[in-house]
Amino acid sequence: MALKELAKSGALAVDLAAVFDASPNPYMVITPTFEFAGMNQAYLDVTGSTREALLGKNLFEMFDAGPTDEGQENNRQLRASFERVLKSGEPDHLALIRYAIPTVLPSGETVLKERFWSATNTPIRDASGEIIYILQHTTDITELEVLRRQAAGREARSAVDSVLSGKVLARAEHVQQDNRRLQTERNRLLEMFMQAPGFVAVVSGPDHVFQMCNTAYDHLVGNRKIVGKPVVEAVPEVREQGFITLLDRVRQTGEPLEGRAAPVRLRRTADGPLETRYLDFIYQPIRDDAGEVVGIFVQGHEVTDTVLAVKRQKLMIDELNHRVKNTLATVQSIAVQTARTHADPHNFADAFQARLLALSHTHDLLTRSHWEGAELHAILQHETEAHGFQRVLLNGPAVALAPTTALALGMIFHELATNAAKFGALSAAEGRVLVDWSVSGLEDRELKLSWQEIDGPPVTPPKRRGFGSRLIERSVRHDLAGAIDFSYLMAGFKAEISIPLTQGEAA
Repeated sequence: MALKELAKSGALAVDLAAVFDASPNPYMVITPTFEFAGMNQAYLDVTGSTREALLGKNLFEMFDAGPTDEGQENNRQLRASFERVLKSGEPDHLALIRYAIPTVLPSGETVLKERFWSATNTPIRDASGEIIYILQHTTDITELEVLRRQAAGREARSAVDSVLSGKVLARAEHVQQDNRRLQTERNRLLEMFMQAPGFVAVVSGPDHVFQMCNTAYDHLVGNRKIVGKPVVEAVPEVREQGFITLLDRVRQTGEPLEGRAAPVRLRRTADGPLETRYLDFIYQPIRDDAGEVVGIFVQGHEVTDTVLAVKRQKLMIDELNHRVKNTLATVQSIAVQTARTHADPHNFADAFQARLLALSHTHDLLTRSHWEGAELHAILQHETEAHGFQRVLLNGPAVALAPTTALALGMIFHELATNAAKFGALSAAEGRVLVDWSVSGLEDRELKLSWQEIDGPPVTPPKRRGFGSRLIERSVRHDLAGAIDFSYLMAGFKAEISIPLTQGEAA
């Protein structure tokens, strides 16, 4: 039967299993959590055990090297070897390891017999490349180790004596110790690399294939599987942003390249939108023994928060300069108009101070949001809370307002609340104010707000307009490009306001 036909029939797998079981060398298979998954007859013979006794059991529970320092060190070495296989995906070798085997004496007594082994641990992968088993092949070198120990105290007289004195095994042990030391140092360096706070990656070849990257780099690119892929395939959105050209330049010139607060648009999730991030980075060429550039070391830090903070600070300074000028003009206007309607200095001072406090309340709200805007409900609450939450009832959706709109509405609500407290519903014990608002439209959004006073004293249209009324009308119509309508109803005073929401304001 041809080999392909044999494989398709399943007979090949049966034959291979028979070969595995008939091998004179001990083999065993364990899972990544160190449970026995299989073993051949030679392994069962040397361990004096059965498949039923071992399958599904933990290796370190079934074969303990003992509580001595040497036994614990052997356990540590074997476990470390398995963990290296799982982490690196490569075979790992142990030149010498001690494990005692239960042995039945002619008398029927079971004793632990000291044995020495040389072992190779090899990863077994499934179709997707995941490690599902570890295959261990062991060689019993007990007799050679016993001879070495017996010869250890005698002076070597010949080449044979040199072998028996343990120089070969001593060299193997020395190499193993060096390998363990180097592996420990490598693991420590790799751990530092992975835990570095800045992003780090290594690319190689003319296509800049990712060889490795740390956790910070993974987070930067949305935790994609990039190792083993060219940059243009792993992070395709950077193709048109000039970064491939920069990598090519470093490879061609051999000169490092540095970037400061460089903008890069990345997808943080597979189907997510492009997000602008800002990076400080350096591309450092990696050279081989001949001095040729074979790769590039990429290292840097994300400075998005810092860049945005600087931009926000500049914006705030510019906005502050503009706002200070507008605020001074507003204060001047308030002072002049208040003086015209209050001949008495004491009354002037009270009215002027109240209006300045209303202005400052809205400024406080804007400062908390870095002058990016304020919420309508918060402004209303600030200007009416002195009259009690149970007397001024607020009802409407969340509406974010731009600074200009927030300042104007703050002054408007202050004037409405002051008028209600002096002449309207809030001047009576049972009087209340109902404030309702809504937002209409999709693109050209409009805020509609109703201020309705109820259960107050009878109201009549005023004989003359005061400064408060004029300030409200001017703010709505000129500052906010809106409309306002005053109604003096039997139920109480009512003001209906409608203003367009500028870009950046939303419900």
